[in-house]
Amino acid sequence: MAQFAVFGLGRFGAAASIELMRLGHQVIGVDNNTKFINRLADQLSHAVIADVTDEQALQELDIQRCDAVLVAIGEDLEASILCVLHLKNMGIEQIWVKATSKAHHMILSRLGVSRIIHPEEEMGVKVAQALNYPMVNQYLALGNNQYLVEIDITQRLQGITVAALLADANAFVKAVLVKRRDKLFSPLASDFVLEHQDRLVLAGSLDILKSLAPKLTA
Repeated sequence: MAQFAVFGLGRFGAAASIELMRLGHQVIGVDNNTKFINRLADQLSHAVIADVTDEQALQELDIQRCDAVLVAIGEDLEASILCVLHLKNMGIEQIWVKATSKAHHMILSRLGVSRIIHPEEEMGVKVAQALNYPMVNQYLALGNNQYLVEIDITQRLQGITVAALLADANAFVKAVLVKRRDKLFSPLASDFVLEHQDRLVLAGSLDILKSLAPKLTA
């Protein structure tokens, strides 16, 4: 169990906080809006009213004990940047920050935060990918144009082997595992037979994975 602090409990910060709690972690939620604090007080480990632009206020929260801090402040660019500067001065190493503009992103990059998040853009990309490739449930970018994707096996593909499915790209795509109801199958032999409603996880370059799309949807 880890401990996290989330600064800014609007829609994005609240969702992240609640999910971290669901995953079994401790969460300190911080906001200067009493309404947000009262809404989440019973759902978080601690919910605190504080001005995150005040370094002394942050010192009193004992944030140094947290494994990471998420700065989820919305449109107040100045507050976000001041908060990050204070966290840096306090020696906090793992700082994740929600960015709201290119200028915000550029400043955060110069400050050397651990990760910059663009929630709307990232969700937009995921929605576009889902619309373009409806057979893909989940995907994960691994860097260098390499991805993991989770594919639904349709009724049409019932009984096909892994080798047959990947016949045109077998040298470039790796079948990682199959989820079949409550069971996982891995590693996968080339003659493993797929069933309707299996979920197949593949790894490979985006271009090659895209080339498989017609075969998976035809």
